[in-house]
Amino acid sequence: MLVDWGVSIRRACRALRFDTSTYHYKSRRTGQAGLERRTKEICETRIRYGYRRVHVLLRREGWQVNIKKTRRIYNELGLQLRNKRPKRRVKAKLREDRQEAVGPNDVWAMDFVHDQLAMGKKLRILTIVDTHSRFSPATDPRFAYRGEDVVQTPERVCARTGYPRTIRVDNGSEFISRDLDLWAYANDVILDFSRPGIPTDNGFIEAFNSKLRAECLNAHWFMSLADAREAVSESETSPNSCASKGFVAQVRSKSPTSNETGRSAS
Repeated sequence: MLVDWGVSIRRACRALRFDTSTYHYKSRRTGQAGLERRTKEICETRIRYGYRRVHVLLRREGWQVNIKKTRRIYNELGLQLRNKRPKRRVKAKLREDRQEAVGPNDVWAMDFVHDQLAMGKKLRILTIVDTHSRFSPATDPRFAYRGEDVVQTPERVCARTGYPRTIRVDNGSEFISRDLDLWAYANDVILDFSRPGIPTDNGFIEAFNSKLRAECLNAHWFMSLADAREAVSESETSPNSCASKGFVAQVRSKSPTSNETGRSAS
C-alpha cells in the first residue's frame, strides 16, 4: 500500500485500523540456535531423556531457560520419546570423538556381567575399570541392581581411590537412572554414554568382562552370593581369588597410588 498508493505509514495504518507502534515494533528475543543445538546434543547421547531431564541438564550448564521453552524446543526438534518404537531403530551418536585417558582416574568404564549360582539363581556383577592404568577397583556381585545400588559401589570405591573425571557406561536402565545422574552431578563426574548396539564404544570394559568370564565365572560353580563375592574378591593378596589371575591380575598390578590419582576423594 505504501508503494502502490504513495501514502505515509501513519495514513496507511489508520486506513487499516492498525496501530503504528505495532508496525514499528522490533523483536528483542535473543536467538535460540545455540540452545537448540545443545538440546539436540544432549538427546543424541542420552536417548531416553524426556524434556524435563533435558531441562535439568541445561540449567546445570548455566542456560537461563524456563521449562516451557525447553519443552517447545524439544517438540519442535522432534525429540519426543516414542516408547512403542522398536529399539533396533533407535540411533544415537556421540557429541565428539572420545579421547584417550591421560592419567589415572581420568576415565573409568563400568558395565554388568551376568552369571548364576549352581542352583540357577541369577547373578549380576558390576565391574569397573580405569582405562588408563587398567586398574579394576571393583567387581561387585549381587542378585539384583537398582539405580541406588549402582551408586553405592562407585561411592565406596571413590572414597578409597578418588573420583574419576569421566565414567563410560551403556544405556542400561541402571546407568540412566536419576540416582546415578544426581551422584555424578554432585561429584563433578561426567557420564559418557555409548551408542546403542555398539559395544566397541566401551571396549575396555568389554575386554575385562570377557577375561573375567573366561578365567573366573566359567571356571567356578558358585553355591551362594558369599561364595561368588569371595571368588571375585577385590583383595589383592588372596591367591585363590580369580580376580587376581590373568588379565585381572595385570590391571590390578597397575593400581594407582594415592599420589597418582587424578582427583582426590572428598
